[in-house]
Amino acid sequence: MKARLQALWTRLRALRPPRTLKVTRTGRTYLVVTFGVGLGALNTGNNLLYLVLGLLLAMVVVSGVLSERCLRHLSVRRLGTESAFAGEPFAYRWAITRHQGHAFALTLAEVDTPLTGEGRVGYLRAGTEHVVRADLTAPRRGPMRLNGVRVTTTWPLGIFAKTRVFDLEGTLLVYPRRGYACQLPDNALQGAFGDASTPRRNDGTGDLAGLRELGPMEDARRVHWLKSASMGKLIKVEREREERRTYNLTVPPGLTGEALDRRCEEVAALSHDLLEAGNEVGLETPGDRLRPAVGIVQERHILRALAWVGFEEQREDKEAAA
Repeated sequence: MKARLQALWTRLRALRPPRTLKVTRTGRTYLVVTFGVGLGALNTGNNLLYLVLGLLLAMVVVSGVLSERCLRHLSVRRLGTESAFAGEPFAYRWAITRHQGHAFALTLAEVDTPLTGEGRVGYLRAGTEHVVRADLTAPRRGPMRLNGVRVTTTWPLGIFAKTRVFDLEGTLLVYPRRGYACQLPDNALQGAFGDASTPRRNDGTGDLAGLRELGPMEDARRVHWLKSASMGKLIKVEREREERRTYNLTVPPGLTGEALDRRCEEVAALSHDLLEAGNEVGLETPGDRLRPAVGIVQERHILRALAWVGFEEQREDKEAAA
């Protein structure tokens, strides 16, 4: 059934016209004036009004020809974004190239998606790839299918907005909305986990453990300069390395809709606070499990896992296609 729906959608997209035309606000005013001049010319038979009417209609034709030239000989590729969070603007980029001639007043946006926002380029010369940046906003987390990029121009008079769609398949993974954690969990796993959590070691950032002479190839930023000046040699400050805690965060099965999104937002906020404090954080979801680890890379793994929660079938289809 799913394959049939995809085939039907492909056929419907094939019927889409290569160009679409929309009258702008300025264009509506222009057409009303043109219609009024035409009525005046017919009622009065004034040759000057016929001349003005001919000029107005000729500008409509010129506008259509020049806007079509702007949309020809273009190629677009999607650069994407480093991270996209639901409910807040994120930087998104496309690369557009003009192979011959010049283009003006171009607007780029994703087509057939709930993404809002667009990027603009005023002038595009031939043979140069131009990177267009836009601030887009996604309404909710999860994988979002991208079908194509819409390029629109209002050149030269702003009467019509002519659009060309470039078919570019892709997927945008939107992370959970960033919020605030109400409170940190108190069910930390004490003690060592792997090789990263030996407590009370020196060279940390905790309490003062002692002073000793700086050895060869050691970090000079640890030197206590007042003591070194009084003793005539370089003295190093040793501080205790505080105990690192390990947390396992979970997204329980059975949650759907807003309850699932809210839990993913809470877990994302908790993992950010815990990792920023130097703790190890792991994650268990109905379809994935991450071992506890530290650092910004672990936070990115957690955000990706949370974005896929509830969309396991799409993830399997993507991995199978890859």
